[in-house]
Amino acid sequence: MPITAVIFDMDGVLIDSEPAHKLAKERAFARFGITLPEAVYEQYKGRPDETMMSEVVPSISELPVDVTEMLRLKHQEFEAVEHLALPIEGAKEFVNWAKRKFRIALATSATPRNRRAALRLLGLTDSFDFVVDASGFSRPKPDPEIFQTALRGLRIHPAECIVIEDSVHGVTAGKAAGCRVAAITTSFPEDLLRSTGADDIVHDFRELRDLLIA
Repeated sequence: MPITAVIFDMDGVLIDSEPAHKLAKERAFARFGITLPEAVYEQYKGRPDETMMSEVVPSISELPVDVTEMLRLKHQEFEAVEHLALPIEGAKEFVNWAKRKFRIALATSATPRNRRAALRLLGLTDSFDFVVDASGFSRPKPDPEIFQTALRGLRIHPAECIVIEDSVHGVTAGKAAGCRVAAITTSFPEDLLRSTGADDIVHDFRELRDLLIA
């Protein structure tokens, strides 16, 4: 089937927010004198805060708070550093181009508040035909639920859709939803994304546009 729709991930695809999210997590744990190894942050890069906190917090016996409180503190810290997040070069222009040619959706694990803030920063608040954020699904990537929800919202068959992802779990989720997946190398190396199952690898939005008009 020809491609008639594009589903975008947000963090790492449209906006470079990972450094701000990592700093917010570091600050949240630092409130209790906890410094986590870099490998822990790398392990959870591109994954929801809830996933990291639910797995890491119970393993730290000296933490006097639970998962819910650590999530609240992380979100609080993020609001103080979110100005460090920057648009990915060419992202806004590509979305505006894609909207003229395809049905487009946003599928992000961000909270509704962070999703709205990021879209304001990008100047894309009302650009998408359908939006899924953390309030719209319960099973995080690599489960395909987030993309299945976006497909239903767009009312399209998976074979008609290309998912734009930057993470290994995102690639896995997109493929499990039955979509073609183009991985952009903003967060993970090309060989890792390819080995995860990405159909296409692009390094920037110019390459992605060339791919879709080929």
